[in-house]
Amino acid sequence: MMRKKLAEVGRNLDIQFLPENGEIQVILEGENVGDLIRTAEAGQNASKVAAFPLVREALLERQRAFSSEKGLIADGRDMGTVVFPDAQIKLFLDASAEERTKRRVKQLQEKGFNANFDEILAEIKERDFRDRNRSVAPLVPAKDALLLDSTHLSIEDVINQALNHIAQYIKF
Repeated sequence: MMRKKLAEVGRNLDIQFLPENGEIQVILEGENVGDLIRTAEAGQNASKVAAFPLVREALLERQRAFSSEKGLIADGRDMGTVVFPDAQIKLFLDASAEERTKRRVKQLQEKGFNANFDEILAEIKERDFRDRNRSVAPLVPAKDALLLDSTHLSIEDVINQALNHIAQYIKF
């Protein structure tokens, strides 16, 4: 019953993505929730809800509708395999759980939050396990995606590798 209600909520959400000052603002029911949806808690909850087929089905059509505009850049754990399997360019960005934890701790500390490395590492590993082993849309790279392991790369290195790959398809 709860899964059906969650699916119904997903179908009827008033959500918009609006460009502002070079960033995309996420507006949900009239409220900017961009910062809220990028928290560790939101990521954990999204991972749990993503395991419910009815919820995924309800959101999938809405997600795919975004591709009606050219130039869409989407990020998420199943964008290249489930949501946009026919995308012209796919990148699968990864890093070790430890490196992602370091980055998350730094990000939280920069925002003024206390962050416990061991707790965040455990959460990341739990989410990875859950997402890789779910029966619906498990976390796997698309067969035609460029795999980018950023564990030992700077942001600039990742951007350069991504742009070099993209340049094979699009002339800048």
